[in-house]
Amino acid sequence: MLGEAFHRVFEDEYELKCTDIDVNEEWLAFLDFRDYGLYKKDVEEFNPDYLFHLGAYTDLEFCEENINDTYMTNTLSVENAVYISNNLDIPLLYISTAGIFDGKQDAYDDWAEPNPLGHYARSKYAGETFVEKNSLRYLICRAGWMMGAGPKKDKKFVQKIMQQLKDGKKELFVVNDKLGTPTYTHDFALNVKLLLEKEYWGLYNMVCGGMTGRFEVAEEILKVLKLADDIELRAVSSDYWKEKYYADRPPSERLVDKKLELRDVNIMRDWRTCLEEYLSDYYVGYLD
Repeated sequence: MLGEAFHRVFEDEYELKCTDIDVNEEWLAFLDFRDYGLYKKDVEEFNPDYLFHLGAYTDLEFCEENINDTYMTNTLSVENAVYISNNLDIPLLYISTAGIFDGKQDAYDDWAEPNPLGHYARSKYAGETFVEKNSLRYLICRAGWMMGAGPKKDKKFVQKIMQQLKDGKKELFVVNDKLGTPTYTHDFALNVKLLLEKEYWGLYNMVCGGMTGRFEVAEEILKVLKLADDIELRAVSSDYWKEKYYADRPPSERLVDKKLELRDVNIMRDWRTCLEEYLSDYYVGYLD
């Protein structure tokens, strides 16, 4: 999801090499960044000015069931990236997550103390900590509820709602006890680009404006699609989905972009604006 946005935002001004273990675009090459030797060779041959380490396992249930693979992918590969970027003396970008907090507060600024609940959050926070302690120059950008890349790549909440609508569901059951801040991948990539240009290194919360919850996001999707009168939206507690989504999730993943605001470099737009743009750009004809 993020890779697609970064490719679109950076391709006109930069020479890019983009890799993945799932090569599903013509601009992608194969690389398993868990293999330190191959990762190092690939990066050094390209000799970049920056290293963007975007990939991770983000399915919480998968992470609970595949613990070793999760830490290899979400933590040790990040250590690989730190070694490689330090050796080349180039800045490293690492993507962290709002999920590293326990949700006991209503919202979290850049200096709040994380307390990860499950293996996904723990593995991501371990990566964040390693970058902070060991990278010579870095950006750590914490994302919230990600949306972007459209139906082929989006595996998150917006696509799950859209898939139910495409399947003809007339009744949607959406939790009303999970709070957060959506993050549009394009705004995220643009804000990273701005920080790079200004060389404002460090750790930043980077989410769309406006705090919300899962139920409100679903309401807004129906409103944008003009389906609010046709689809019944039912509020349920997280227990309703506990069998399918059993991994621990914090009740609040709301982030505040305090550092971006203080440095006057916050260009993340309101989540409603971004959601409407996302649906109009990526889902034309999807429900036909």
